[in-house]
Amino acid sequence: MATLELKGLAKSFGAQTVLAGIDLAVGDGEMVVIVGASGCGKSTLLRLVAGLEQPSRGAVVLDGHDITGRDPAERDIAMVFQNYALYPHMSVFENMAYGLKIRRLPRAEIRRRVDEAAAMLGLEGLLARKPRALSGGQRQRVAMGRAIVREPKLFLFDEPLSNLDAKLRVQMRAEIRRLQRRLGITSLYVTHDQVEAMTLGDRLVVMREGRAAQVASPMEVFARPADTYVAGFIGAPAMNFLPARLAAGGRGAALAAGPAILFADGPRPGPEGRGLTIGVRPEHVLLAREGMEFAVDLVEPLGSETLLHGRLADGTGLVVKVAGAAPAGETLHVALPPGELHVFDAGSGSRLEPESLVAEPLVGLATTG
Repeated sequence: MATLELKGLAKSFGAQTVLAGIDLAVGDGEMVVIVGASGCGKSTLLRLVAGLEQPSRGAVVLDGHDITGRDPAERDIAMVFQNYALYPHMSVFENMAYGLKIRRLPRAEIRRRVDEAAAMLGLEGLLARKPRALSGGQRQRVAMGRAIVREPKLFLFDEPLSNLDAKLRVQMRAEIRRLQRRLGITSLYVTHDQVEAMTLGDRLVVMREGRAAQVASPMEVFARPADTYVAGFIGAPAMNFLPARLAAGGRGAALAAGPAILFADGPRPGPEGRGLTIGVRPEHVLLAREGMEFAVDLVEPLGSETLLHGRLADGTGLVVKVAGAAPAGETLHVALPPGELHVFDAGSGSRLEPESLVAEPLVGLATTG
């Protein structure tokens, strides 16, 4: 059990800045998932915590002790790698026990720890096998077992499921989450997969170009993204973005596609005409008898739901998720529910929060649909 603090952690390779200064506090037993696109710095961050790289500045504090300058072996951290990193000439038992033998633990203690971890992971009947005789999921369990037997203060996961097929990934991420909760070990988990991030993390760190774009619970990131980058990254399909202008004293917006909309949660700051980006998730767009014209150019049936891809009258692309089969017709009408809209500044992309709640209707500004 331990806490982890990252204080202004930064890393540069020559003139290239990979991490621009990360501050993060991870609570005892918490699982924090670091998510972002390739090249955002998430794996570098994990390597700095593990001691595989040294930061250009900043500190790593584990359980109140500054471990920034310590060697990886002295950090009491266990890491699960993307490629499993198993010794091919060793059995499952030997792979799991190797780190304990290096630490010169008694044989009886090694046997106890390996047997307990094998029982947790369903590996009891596989301890004599070599890695080549295991499936991908079994190899990943062995890699996790090797980390578990060390009884570390901190788990680090570096995209551990990326080499597995889709079905096995779903199974393994559920197992990882159950196991982490059962053991209560503080954990950092790196992934580029937003579904993994949403389902595994107590909190998310959404990375962008070496910075933390947002740190919050998965549902807060989904419901209140800090900017258009986070809004577009979290959620599948991605959020729709529509250009607009601030109107009527900040209490509504005029869309470039034509209609005006009211903000259900209150006015936004700024002069009339301020450039906005209105975000709405595909599942929240409504099909209506009247409203904005939506020309459908691609239909993706997914069984219980269907994705409609098309464009509004001004050429803005739009994706709509509907339950069941696609409605007939190449031209439909859509409406945007005011309570499901996200408002961002067009220039910076930052979320614009309401100044205050507005209860009374706004005269002279009609809603869509």
